[in-house]
Amino acid sequence: MTRRTPLFAAHQALGARFVPFGGWEMPVQYQGIIAEHHAVRSGVGLFDVSHMGKFTVTGPGVMAALQPLVPSNLERLADGQAQYTLLLNDRGGVIDDVILYRHGRDHWTWIVNAATAGGDRHWICSHLPDTVTLEDRTAEQVLLAIQGPLALALLRSVTGIEAKDLPRFGHTMAHFRQQPCFVARTGYTGEDGVEVMTDAATGLQLWQDCLDAGGTPCGLGCRDTLRLEAAMHLYGQDLQSTISPLEAGLGWVVHWQEKSDFIGRKALEQQRQQGISRQLVGLRLSGRTIARHDYAVFAQESDAEPVGVVTSGTLSPTLQYPIALAYVPPQWAALGTELLVEIRQQRHGAEVVRRPFYRHP
Repeated sequence: MTRRTPLFAAHQALGARFVPFGGWEMPVQYQGIIAEHHAVRSGVGLFDVSHMGKFTVTGPGVMAALQPLVPSNLERLADGQAQYTLLLNDRGGVIDDVILYRHGRDHWTWIVNAATAGGDRHWICSHLPDTVTLEDRTAEQVLLAIQGPLALALLRSVTGIEAKDLPRFGHTMAHFRQQPCFVARTGYTGEDGVEVMTDAATGLQLWQDCLDAGGTPCGLGCRDTLRLEAAMHLYGQDLQSTISPLEAGLGWVVHWQEKSDFIGRKALEQQRQQGISRQLVGLRLSGRTIARHDYAVFAQESDAEPVGVVTSGTLSPTLQYPIALAYVPPQWAALGTELLVEIRQQRHGAEVVRRPFYRHP
């Protein structure tokens, strides 16, 4: 059964177009993907991301229970800090990419991807001791992403919440209309901004007040073009259970020296010693033709077999040229390498370029 967020009727009233996504019926666009994309880059965009999985993990011994589940050292975090990290299987493949927010040593919030939330919940719970409780708050909580160079000013004008002193990946508890709100300086757009989590009624009021203050409603369409310009991974395309963090360019979340053991460590150690057979690269395509997920990448025009595959691609609204992420062998991954992407039975030139494609000023 397809699920809907508490803001579904509000999206309908704005004339949103909907698409199925991760088991949810979600708005893909309102006025149009390009207009919404530029609104985030130049002003402030509002996203309903309540479909994301939201877990609260509490109880004695939480830190010790969570440490083996991720390759990052959670002891690094102080209260009010967060960590982007990964859930790995025994083969070192990525089960999901997640953000962990520390409220206290024995109190954490997890935000996980919508499509993987059910599996993540069961997997995490299977590794927790009886003293630790995971509460799934996905259905009852609204999560709004307020993103763009004017996001913090809009938040302050609407709620009185001052977030400018929050560091990147910092979070705090605040109040809006006398109701508690979780505010984190995180996002998935490559712009500054916050994500706010609260109860359904308060979230609906916050959504409306932000619209009234000039925020632009934005759907999943521009969320994808924004994150791709920032070279942020999308689980199910750029990440999956057969891809390791070393291949995905996420080796920085693996804290080798600080953690004696975690699920997937042995497989990653072996891969680190033997070397990876593929790695994620950024591509700039010539012309205006767009590379899509699963398009083949070739080293030369005469080659019969591809050397790699595209995982994400779009025509960048900000840069005005096609960009893509792809996995290729390391010998074809150096900056400036010329490759070819097969699009509708024709091969188009592509150059390996630095990531992210766009970085906000």
